[in-house]
Amino acid sequence: MKDTNKHQGLRNQLVKLLREKGITDENVLAAIAKIPRHLFLDSSFEDFAYQDKAFPIAAGQTISQPYTVAFQSQLLQVNKEDKVLEIGTGSGYQTAVLYHLGAKVYSVERQNELFKQTSVLLPKLGIRPKHLSFGDGYKGLPNHAPFDSIIVTAGAPIIPPALMAQLKIGGRLVIPFGDKNQIMTMLIRKDETKFEKHEFGEFRFVPLLENKN
Repeated sequence: MKDTNKHQGLRNQLVKLLREKGITDENVLAAIAKIPRHLFLDSSFEDFAYQDKAFPIAAGQTISQPYTVAFQSQLLQVNKEDKVLEIGTGSGYQTAVLYHLGAKVYSVERQNELFKQTSVLLPKLGIRPKHLSFGDGYKGLPNHAPFDSIIVTAGAPIIPPALMAQLKIGGRLVIPFGDKNQIMTMLIRKDETKFEKHEFGEFRFVPLLENKN
């Protein structure tokens, strides 16, 4: 669990690259600069951890490329103490970014192998989400709703109605929407029934799976 000056230097280079790619949220960039991404990957990928690339993790899943993590995080506009629901804990890297932004993070993971790994890793790194759970992301966490914002880290063929229902008025839902290639989509809840929709171009994610439990 080593994090060296070399790793910090590589993170600084990554932050510079993300700035060049259009990430402007200083809090998001500071989180990326702080979090040891190499510790969220298999040791065989350590030398590549600070490239702006996705890499395979357990259970046939991936850790998203840093630009995607930063882009989604920037769209959320997280304020300190916000309740944020993350659908797809995965490696825990996005969870860590949200935590360093000051959010109270509630996260759901559908793959039990990843859920167990992340439940052990995050506390070792001093990252303590409010709630980690193994379950169906399509259902969200109704017992903990409403949320200030919701982030989905897998491609969804539909925007789950349960997640829309669990969003506070004024809150933001950021989700990669579509079957093969996804359009990064943000819904802002205007009132009980109305949502304002924004689209931000094409991304590629692993699919959001359901009916695990």
